[in-house]
Amino acid sequence: MNLDDAQRKKVSEWIAQGLKLSEIQSRLGSEFGLRVTYMDVRFLVDDLKLTPKDAEPATVSASSLTAPAAAASPGKKGSPVPPPAAATAPPSNTADLPGGVSVKVDQLARPGAVVSGKVTFNDGNTAEWYFDQMGRLGLVPQQPGYRPPPADLQQFQAALDGELSKLGF
Repeated sequence: MNLDDAQRKKVSEWIAQGLKLSEIQSRLGSEFGLRVTYMDVRFLVDDLKLTPKDAEPATVSASSLTAPAAAASPGKKGSPVPPPAAATAPPSNTADLPGGVSVKVDQLARPGAVVSGKVTFNDGNTAEWYFDQMGRLGLVPQQPGYRPPPADLQQFQAALDGELSKLGF
């Protein structure tokens, strides 16, 4: 691809602005009328001895781990997945909320889970909870068929969020 000096300077400015190669490819088409492939843009940037800027990594907040929308789209890129360090985290204390829901984090995660633990609900029923590799939250009650009340689930999510944030999630 042959570009004049003004066009090369413009491409250099785009790189300095932090544009991605796909965005540069689009601008070459819209501003210069050049129809180029992505690979052509890569070669152009290489020929100009330019280095595209890396995007800043996105941070995942612990509160997004308990969001139902996060579990609904496990294939979505950037979906929250707790780091593997949670499996070796020290045991956590119980998080007692005024409602009486308590959450404990296991020192060693259950098989197939990234992080796991136990929860005791207001009515005294207990369940094991876990986050799998896809970031999905699961509950396994001790009593088959048990479903905690919605208010207890909200307290559980708040307590779980607090416990996981203490561990750096």
